[in-house]
Parts: sequence; structure tokens; C-alpha cells
Amino acid sequence: MYRSHTCGELRLADANKEVTLSGWVQTMRKFGSITFVDLRDRYGLTQLLFSESLNTQLDASPLGREFVLQVKGKVNERSSKNANIPTGDIEILVSEFAILNKAVTPPFTIQDETDGGDELRMKYRFLDLRRNAVKKNIELRYAVNRSARNFLHENNFMDIETPFLIKSTPEGARDFVVPSRMNPGQFYALPQSPQTFKQLLMVSGYDRYYQIVKCFRDEDLRADRQPEFTQIDCEMSFVEQEDILSMFEGLVKRIFKDVKNIDYTEKVERTTWEEAMWTYGNDKPDIRFEMKLCNLKFPAHTFPVKDNISSLIAGEFAVFNDAETVIAIAVPGCSDYSRKQTDELTEWVKRPQIGMKGLVFIKYNADGTYKSSVDKFYTEDKLKAIADAAGAKAGDLVLILAGAEERTRKAASDLRMYMADKLGMRKADEFKLLWVLDFPLFEYAEEDNRWVARHHPFTSPKPDHIPVMINNNPKIDNAADYLKHPYAGIKANAYDMVLNGNEIGGGSIRIFQRELQEKMFEALGMDTAEQLHKFGFLLGAFEYGAPPHGGLAFGFDRLCAILGGSESIRDFIAFPKNNSGRDVMLDAPSTIDAKQFDELQIKLDLK
Repeated sequence: MYRSHTCGELRLADANKEVTLSGWVQTMRKFGSITFVDLRDRYGLTQLLFSESLNTQLDASPLGREFVLQVKGKVNERSSKNANIPTGDIEILVSEFAILNKAVTPPFTIQDETDGGDELRMKYRFLDLRRNAVKKNIELRYAVNRSARNFLHENNFMDIETPFLIKSTPEGARDFVVPSRMNPGQFYALPQSPQTFKQLLMVSGYDRYYQIVKCFRDEDLRADRQPEFTQIDCEMSFVEQEDILSMFEGLVKRIFKDVKNIDYTEKVERTTWEEAMWTYGNDKPDIRFEMKLCNLKFPAHTFPVKDNISSLIAGEFAVFNDAETVIAIAVPGCSDYSRKQTDELTEWVKRPQIGMKGLVFIKYNADGTYKSSVDKFYTEDKLKAIADAAGAKAGDLVLILAGAEERTRKAASDLRMYMADKLGMRKADEFKLLWVLDFPLFEYAEEDNRWVARHHPFTSPKPDHIPVMINNNPKIDNAADYLKHPYAGIKANAYDMVLNGNEIGGGSIRIFQRELQEKMFEALGMDTAEQLHKFGFLLGAFEYGAPPHGGLAFGFDRLCAILGGSESIRDFIAFPKNNSGRDVMLDAPSTIDAKQFDELQIKLDLK
């Protein structure tokens, strides 16, 4: 028997028990004729005491960091207790020990505060996973997984696996492709999601499906992206949008309770895509704080005009006069910013990744006066009117950006988040959910002069927009007038769940009738032959009694990262890739043997 207990299990109530422990040597401390060793396993850490009688053996067989060690001995109350660990009241008086395996010196310290950089720790990820900080992340991931499965099982969802070797179909990103040896010149694709399979399962009568499943996208990476990632993938039959929202609010609230012991009892707020873009500048807003955008000027073609307040900025200031869009935000409690601080903000918005030419500010001082970087262009009454429109209160700082519509709106959104971070408004232990609804069904691809699906080609329009789609030709005759086309106003029966400014889930009510699905494919530029080649299996299935259905997929890795207070999903994946998509531990991707190319009948031609 290698162990009778784990290294995190024993307590003072176990005093005088004879036990056997096995684990890894974390630290060693020699004090004269006795030696203390901290032994670690997945469950915790226990102090070992080697008495004088065993020191001769230790001298003959010295221990090193990360040696695999087995000890036998008696549980003893510690004279110097450690309140920072659960086993801190006891130690093991070692009577005998055995080195089960030696270890070379690790390339970095295997402790919470390690001296290893990201790439080094990724190369030796099997060692990094021993660190308590990483172990906690993996344990949290498992807790989220277990909670989700329990909830879905209790609500009659069935876990059904779908294939990884499938047909390449357009879903918005590049496919990873796999050559078929038995079918020379032909290729499988790895699924970007199980989308068509879960719809086929609805046709098959499995009315509640789920899968915690790997998905694959060949795209450029960031901290929150990996070439392979995990979804909680769900689909339901005979449902409308409200059924989906209610079900998956319940799932996330259950995860909050099980994993973080948070009772999320408040009603989940809802907003439309259009309102989110107006109010926050993006479609995944963080609503833990206010600082909403005030649109002082806008191009009428971009959004329907709500409040025409552009007269507030009318005057001789050319920057505002020439701008397509002018957007203000009121930052609470910052009217006392110094010239140096406002200059730093100006330089921040000028950075290439933000892309603005400058920044205008209005200080609404605590004494009720106003001071601005554009004082010479606007009276104090005008400054007051602008500050009031932005929702400023005494003591606030109003920041104003002006320029091209898309860039300015994104920059205002980024500035809002930047200021919230500076002011400590985005607390890692505070969680706020939001549903974003009524997305546009289509986006216009100017370079191709055609429509593309904003979500994916299986998303249904809102019920009252279906006739618009069926009864109009999707062809765009004049690219300059695409916004006047009936398709530009079609809304998708789609929804995203947002948590703390991150999209954690998205889905839609699906198309389930062949005529409407063919119309969607036509709008995306597919002729009949291409539709049948790529999706004939799905169109055919719709002729055999497809039920109304819809679903949602959660970004499992991202949800875990947010719950764990991390910016990167890599921290919650056991063996992640780096930002270049490489596994530096395995050194993958790598070359293959010439024999494998011959078997696949593939010739490599690197240009």
C-alpha cells in the first residue's frame, strides 16, 4: 500500500494514528539533528519530521525537490502550528521512508510565486500543473463542468457525442482539415461547433441535447482564444426564445451557486443589440458600472435617431463640426484631474490600437463651475448643457471623442472600460449578467457586395421578419444603398449572454423549414448546386418533420476564467497552446515523415 491517507487529509483528531503517505518533496529544512520535509500531493501538504535516528539514512540517501517519497509514521501534534494550511496542526513523526523516484532539479520553483516565465512553464506544463495556483484553476474548471452536467441532467438533457471528423462547412472561421488516407485527395474538417449535428438530433426526436465538447477554429489567437476550445453545447425542441433564456439563466445561476456560493437572485437584465451599441459602444457591455455613452452627434444612416442633441455642440469648433460622430462619457469623481493626467488620457486615446486624434474634456467642478479644453469655443452655459446631457454630476470629468463613426464608437467603449479599470469599478468578485437580443441577421460584405450571416447561416429571423426575407430578392443592386435594402433591417431571433463585459454564451432559434433555409443560403451567395454540395444532408432532413428548435453554446473556458478572476482562458486549460498556436511541451505542430505523405498521396510544396 503506497498510502493510507492523502497529504491534505489528516487533522489533530488523527493524533497517534499510524499512517502511510506518498507524494512529492516540496521543501526541506535541516535543524541540527532533525529534518523537516513538506510533502505535497493533489490534496494538500503535510509536514514530516525526521528524527536524529533517520538522519544517517537521509545523509546516505539525500532527498531533493520533487522526489517522489513514501513515508510511514505516527500523526503528532505540532508544537509550532501553521494556521495557513488545513494540516497545520499536525506533523508525521517518520519511522521509515522510501524514495520511490528521484527527480532532477526543476527548471522553476513549483510554488504559487514561481520564478518561471510563461513559455518555460508551458514547456514543462506537467510541472506547472503541480503548483497550487494552477491546481485551483483546474479544480474550478471541474466544478463548473460537474455543476453544468448536474443541472442539465436534472432538466432532462441527454449527453450525446457527435463526430470530430466531419465535412468542411462555412461557419465564419477557417477549418482545420484532416486528409483521408482511404479517400485520396479528400479531407475531413474538425468541427468549429456541432451545429448541424445538434439540429439533426432535434430532427431525430432527441428534444434536449447537450455536450461539453471540443471545438476547433484555425484563427489568430489572443489571451482569450485557443485553436481548440470547449463549449457547453445545448439544443432544445418545441421552444421559443423565452424558453431558452429562462432555461440557461437557470444553468448559469446554478453554476454561480455551486462553484462560487453566490445566490444570483436578481433578474437578468436585457437589452437589444441596437441599444447596447448606442449606450455602451459594443455588443457585450460590462454593466457593473454606469458611464454610459452620450451620442452628441451621429450619422443618421448608422442607427435610427433617438434624441437629436447635436445642437449642443454646434459652433465654431471644427473638430466637432467635421466629425461624423461625437461621443461623451461622464467619469465620476475625476474633475480634479491635473493637466498631466488629462494629457496622459489624450496620449492613451492616440495610441494606434485606439486610433483617435485627440480628446476633449469638460471638468464639472465640485463648486458648480466648468473648465474645459475647448473653453474658447463654448460658453459655460453650453459646457453645462453638454455635461448635463452626458449625465455628469458635480465632481465629474466629461471626456469627449470625435471622428469616424465605427472607430469613435469603439474608442469610446475602450475608454469607458479603461477608466472603469483605473477607478476600480470592475471587481473580479462581482458578477453581472446581461442578455443582448435582436441582433441584425445580416452584415454587408463590401468587398464582395453581398450579405454574410452575423451569427451563422442556421439562425432564424424574428418571426415577423420571415416574410421580408422570403418575399424579397437578396441581390444588392447598388452597393452604396445597401442600407436601404429590406434585408438590412431583418433582425435575428438570436441572443447572447454577457457576463462582466464578456460574451459567455450565444445562440438562436434555428431555421427548421427547407424553403427558409434555402433562402438564407441564397442570401449568402450560394447557388442551388453549392447548397446541395455543402448542406444537402440538412436540407433533406428538414423534409422529414423537423420540429421548431433552438439552442445556445457557452464558452466553457471563458466562463471558467471569469469565475476564477483571470483575463486568460489558458490558465484554466490543462495543456493549452501559446499565442502562436503551438504546444511548446510537445513541440507541435511538427513535420511528418515522408512515408506519411506518400500514404496520404500528398505532395508538400512550400513556396
